[in-house]
Amino acid sequence: MSHTLMNPSFEGRLEAAGLSGLRRDRLETAQINLGRYCNQACLHCHVEAGPLRTERMEPRTAERILELLAQSPAIRAVDLTGGAPELHEVFRPLVLGARSLGLEVIDRCNLTCLFVAGQEDLADFLRDHQVRVVASLPCYTQANVDRQRGTGVFDQSLRGLFMLNALGYGQEGSGLELDLVFNPLGPSLPPPQAALEAEYKRRLKDDFGIEFNRLLTVTNMPIKRFSEQLRRVGREETYWTLLEDAFNPEAVPHLMCQNLVSIGYDGRIYDCDFNQMLDLPAEGAPDVWSIRSFEDLAKARITTGRHCFGCTAGCGSSCGGSLL
Repeated sequence: MSHTLMNPSFEGRLEAAGLSGLRRDRLETAQINLGRYCNQACLHCHVEAGPLRTERMEPRTAERILELLAQSPAIRAVDLTGGAPELHEVFRPLVLGARSLGLEVIDRCNLTCLFVAGQEDLADFLRDHQVRVVASLPCYTQANVDRQRGTGVFDQSLRGLFMLNALGYGQEGSGLELDLVFNPLGPSLPPPQAALEAEYKRRLKDDFGIEFNRLLTVTNMPIKRFSEQLRRVGREETYWTLLEDAFNPEAVPHLMCQNLVSIGYDGRIYDCDFNQMLDLPAEGAPDVWSIRSFEDLAKARITTGRHCFGCTAGCGSSCGGSLL
C-alpha cells in the first residue's frame, strides 16, 4: 500500500512526517482580493475571474483594512490581487494608503489591464508609487500564452512589458521591481525555478529586448476553473495523485499561510487565497470588523485541506514562487 493511501489527508501526511498542524508563526503580509472582475478569463484561474463577474470590494471595506494596517506594525507588505485588481475602484486608494504607512505594495498584474479604457495612466501610477509588479506570463511563446489566457493576450502582454521597461521596471538600479509568474499549461509540476528563470531571461531579452527581475514558478491548484477543466478531460484525480505523491515535508516550514492573512472583497478573513476560493474561513475572526489589529490573528491554527498538497508538492509553491 502506498504511503499516500495510508495517510490520505494533508494532516495525516504532516503527522507521518513528524510535523505538527500548521499555525501562523508570524504575520508579515496582508493579501487583499479586491473582487472577481477581470478583463480576462484564463483557463487555470482558481478565482474564476472574468469580464462578467460583478463582485467588487466596497470603499468602506478598503477603509477598514487601512485602519487595521495602521494598527498592525508587524505587516510589511500589502499584496493586491483579484480579478484584475487595478480595475477595481478601491485599488488606488489602497495603494496610496498602504504606501503612506511605509508598506511595500505588490500588484498582481495581468499586463493587459494596462490597455483597458480609463487606465491610460496606470503604468505611471504604479511607477510613481513604487509598486512592485508581479505579472502573469505563463510562457515566452505566443502559442502557449494565447492557449491559456486567450487569443491576442501574448502580444498585448509584450506591449505591457515594453511600457513597464520604458518606465524603469526591471532595470538594474531603478528600484522598480518587475517579476513574472509561470504556471504550467496543464496538470504537471513546474520545472526548477532557477533554470526556467535563466531561460525566460535569455528568450525575452534576445527575442524582444524585455528585461525583468525574477521569475516565480507557481503550481496550478486543482480548484474552481482548473478543476473543471481537468474533470472534462478525465485527469482530475490523476493530478491530485501527482500532487499527493510529490508531497515534500521540507516545503512545509516555508508555506506562505504561516506569515500571511488573506482578505476577501467582502472583508472576510482567510488563511490563504485558495482557502478563500473554497470558502474555508480562518479560525477565530470572521471578518475585518471583528478584530482590532491583524496581529490578533498571530498564532492562530491554519485551516488545511486536500488542496494544501498543491503548495507542498516538489519544490513547493507560493505566491512568491518556489519554496525550495
